[in-house]
Amino acid sequence: MRLVSWNVNGIRAAMKKDFAQSLAAMETDVLCLQETKAQDEQVAEALAEIEGYHLYSNSAVKKGYSGTAVLSKTEPLSVQYDMGIEEHDQEGRVIAAEFETFYLVTVYTPNSGNGLKRLDYRQQWDGDFLAYLQDLEKQKPVVLCGDLNVAHKDIDLARPKPNYNKSAGYTQREIDALDNLAAAGFVDTFRDLYPEQVKYSWWSYRAGARANNVGWRIDYFLVSGSLQARVAGADILNDVLGSDHCPVLLDLAD
Repeated sequence: MRLVSWNVNGIRAAMKKDFAQSLAAMETDVLCLQETKAQDEQVAEALAEIEGYHLYSNSAVKKGYSGTAVLSKTEPLSVQYDMGIEEHDQEGRVIAAEFETFYLVTVYTPNSGNGLKRLDYRQQWDGDFLAYLQDLEKQKPVVLCGDLNVAHKDIDLARPKPNYNKSAGYTQREIDALDNLAAAGFVDTFRDLYPEQVKYSWWSYRAGARANNVGWRIDYFLVSGSLQARVAGADILNDVLGSDHCPVLLDLAD
């Protein structure tokens, strides 16, 4: 089963940048999207030409902001939206799709913001989100994917030293949250397969960052430890354009 996750930085904009062709080329069974930046009906309208997938979307109360979606060739057994915590459930950041042997959770983790003004909220989110995942795990193993808005180690960003504890996405508090996921048994599939490979999934639009590969790896597939043996492949598709992020991929053996 092939799973792909992609922060599209606006689904309506992405559709004008060869999204349909990129999706076809990826030959994925499930595509998880983050930062759709559209209401549910607008997501459905934007994706109307995409055939063969069931669509589920979760939009923010604030229009044109955040949002997630799942396109699946197989109809999930159930689909849940948000965490069930009012403070966290206003921005369309979480979808959980239940399949026969696992839950697939896609997330668009809140960015800590300019000047780290949202870091305290982000820390609260990270703790609550881990508890939410652990509740799901009591029922079935979990595949977690999405834009986690954090680089885990120095290898995961081009310029670690000037960004450490200064830039959103590379503060110790954010890193600790990813460490907590690892301590809870979640496996970073790409890094597990490629411990020393430098590959990024996001580049700033400023100063030719993508052309010069001055990037960050902040998009992930993590799996419950019990699913680790089923990981048949993981990749970062950094030749796929159309967003400031590129898609990330996970192949799961049946």
